[in-house]
This record gives sequence, C-alpha cells and structure tokens, in this order.
Amino acid sequence: MEEKKQIRLTSAEIAQLWAQYLNDTASECMLLYFLEKVEDGEIKPIIEYAAQLSSTNIQKVRTILIEERNTLPQGFKVEDDVNLKAPRLFSDTYVLHFIHQMAKIGLTAYSASLSSAVRKDITEHYKSCLTETMTLFEMSKDMLLAKGIYVRSPYFPNLDHIDLVEGKSFIWDFLGEKRPLSAMEASNLYANTQRNSLGIATLMGFSQATKSKDVTQFFIKGIEIAKKHVQSFTGKLAESDIPVSVSWATEVTDVTTYVFSEKLMMFYVASLNALGISFYGTAIAQSPRIDLGVMYNKMSMQVQLYSEDGANIMIKNKWLEQPPLASDRKELTNKNNQS
Repeated sequence: MEEKKQIRLTSAEIAQLWAQYLNDTASECMLLYFLEKVEDGEIKPIIEYAAQLSSTNIQKVRTILIEERNTLPQGFKVEDDVNLKAPRLFSDTYVLHFIHQMAKIGLTAYSASLSSAVRKDITEHYKSCLTETMTLFEMSKDMLLAKGIYVRSPYFPNLDHIDLVEGKSFIWDFLGEKRPLSAMEASNLYANTQRNSLGIATLMGFSQATKSKDVTQFFIKGIEIAKKHVQSFTGKLAESDIPVSVSWATEVTDVTTYVFSEKLMMFYVASLNALGISFYGTAIAQSPRIDLGVMYNKMSMQVQLYSEDGANIMIKNKWLEQPPLASDRKELTNKNNQS
C-alpha cells in the first residue's frame, strides 16, 4: 500500500482510466435498457454479464481516481441519460451483435491499456478487464453461432504452395488490372463492412429517437456516409468474386419516443467515428494494393470531417468533456506575474 501511494499515475494510465470511466458509464446506460427490453431468455444472461462488467469497472476506476485525488469525469447516469420505460428500439438480435462487436473492441482497447500500464494495481485491473471481456466475447460469439446468425469472414482456398512477389503489379494496378485480394485485405474489407452495417442500424435507431434538428441531421448524414462506405467495401470484394451481404437495418423498430439522451447518443457516435478512423488506419497498413490505400485514406478524411461536425454540436450543447491536459506553463507564469 505504501508503494502504491508513492507512485503516481502516468499520463497513459490517467488517459486510459478517464476514457474507460466515460465508456463504461455510457455502456451501463445502454445495457440496462437492453436488459429491460430483452425477450430472448438465452440472450438475457449475456446482457446481464455485460452490464455487471460495466458496473464493476465503474466502481474500480472511481476508487482509483478518487484515491489519486483526480476529479471524476461527469460521464453518464441512468437517471439522466436513458428512459428504461421506453419501448424497444432495437431487436434482441441487434443487441447480441452489438455486444459482440463491443467485446471485440474491448479486447483491443484493454490490450492497449494493459501494455501502457506501469503500476501493479493498474496492470492487474486491465488484466482482469481483458480476461472478463474475453469471456463476454466467447459468450456472445457462441450464442451467435448457436442461433445461426454469426456472419463469418470470407473463405479462401487452402494453400498448396508458396509464392513470392515478383513485380510491382502486386501493389500497383497497370491498365486497370488488379490482382485478387489478399486474405488480410479481404478480412479488413469484411470487418469494416460489418462494423459500418451495424453503425447504420445504430444511427437509424438514434435518428428516430431524437428531437433536435441538428442532431437528427447529423445522424442521417452518418447513415449516408456509412452506406457509401459499405458499397465501396462490398464492391472491392465483388471484384475478387467474394460476395458479402451484411445488414441489420431490419433489427430497428419504429419507436420514435425518447430512449437515450442526445448527449449519450452523440458520445457513442463520436466513439464509433474514432474507432472507424483507427480501423481504417490498420487496414491501410495491412493492404499493399494501392487502390485500397487510396480508398481508406479518402474514407478516413470523410469520417474526420463528419467527426468535426459532431464535436461542434457537442461543444454547442456542453456535452463534450475535456480530457486531462498537461499544465499550461505560460498561463501559470502569467497568473504568478499578475498576483
């Protein structure tokens, strides 16, 4: 305990804890709503487990930040940001896919948090988060498989020999001729198709459940962008005779009443935008074919501009919390001189 008190949190540890608190308070609101509306008895335990993870992590992070004399983020609260009595906005199938995707993202996020942790208690915290999220990932995947609704990535023929790259045509397309997609390129195109399709369904539900004109228009614009991206991804897959059809638009009900606060919905869309840019960056690094890199760069710019529109709406409505910043030495010097 004495050692723990002597060692301060690093900037990386503070950043990860701060972000986790926001994400888990937001997730708790959505998961408790899903739990209230679930009808499938097989899916309900998975939602319960996910909600319990969020609640437990909130308490852990709150304790750590308070002990280190850090002000807690405002985050989100069930009493302020969700109407648990609202009708169903999404089907149980959507919820199961949503949890599965969030578990995937959580595995990546917690791995990064663990790798940046130095202090023993923070390391143990993220080891625990990673283990629990692995369990949630397996639970959701197994249920999707059991219900026959898991969408697998494309199959490739078995490897029977080794080939070496012999020309620039592996990267460049000459006279419009493109080589077939590599397994990694196809995997990224499939995954980004899946994520954008789920994003379309999410934005459809959000757009129905908001009253502000600028927020509604923002969500509709996001749907249009995501649809174009899905068309581009499936087009690239089709060029290599790899058919992929993923859509969850039918899993959104016709509910138009208040379900989630606009602050919560805007936060989720902002988070999805940031993740989208990150995934596109990974796809660029893993896609040698030059046309794919150009496509992903263009898409990343579109998402960045869209994110800026969202940030402006959040700033105008005082919904955007400022992350921890380094000390402004000039301001401190000026204050000292004025006194």
